[in-house]
Amino acid sequence: MVGRIESGKDTIQVLTESAATHVGKIAMIITGAVRDIAREAGEWMSDVIEMREATDRARADEERTRAATAPPAADTGEPDRDAT
Repeated sequence: MVGRIESGKDTIQVLTESAATHVGKIAMIITGAVRDIAREAGEWMSDVIEMREATDRARADEERTRAATAPPAADTGEPDRDAT
């Protein structure tokens, strides 16, 4: 027969092992969640940067197209006033 002290020690040991196992699993879940959040946030920021760069390129392209297709300045036939 197991003594009262031995039984108490065994109970504490099993509870401690169980707690360590569960805390370890919880820590792995939290670590995985933090990793996944960091990955998603990084991908989101990459999307934002790519969209911003695409917008800048589109604006620059539009300006080049507008400048290339703009009609020449009209010649009024008057002398240039700044050329005195």
